[in-house]
Amino acid sequence: MNSSNKLILNGILVFSVLSLSIAYFIQYVLGHKPCNLCIIERLPYLAAVILISLVFILNKYEKILLSIVLLFFIFGAVVSFYHFGIEQSFFSESLVCDLDNSKNLSKDELLNQLKNSTVVSCKDVTFRLFGLSLATINTIISIILSGIIIRVVKNYGKN
Repeated sequence: MNSSNKLILNGILVFSVLSLSIAYFIQYVLGHKPCNLCIIERLPYLAAVILISLVFILNKYEKILLSIVLLFFIFGAVVSFYHFGIEQSFFSESLVCDLDNSKNLSKDELLNQLKNSTVVSCKDVTFRLFGLSLATINTIISIILSGIIIRVVKNYGKN
């Protein structure tokens, strides 16, 4: 692997660790509870940390591991865009976000469940950065990272 690709992968690795740290900071320190899609959107960053670390440790299977990272970020872009669409009411909430598990509950059971509920709707934007929801920002970042990783995989083995 050439030094340019190593530098790019180090950058993605550091960025992924930073992104996860910020997500957990927002969740645990600032107290903004994530919805189910928000949690799923963290997976590409976790995969990038693990798989890019493996690339550096093993010095084998770089192209395969990086292709898997690419698939994770494409998945992340799709999920983030879907989440953005739910926030903007372009799409309806899916089973992943389904909060309507109140079928066949009595009034008392429903009220008790609502009081004790920690589930956040995927429509609710509880945190914004620069006026944008985290799903919006993640969509943009996932697309950019996918493009960067495509370039790294495409140029793999070239000096």
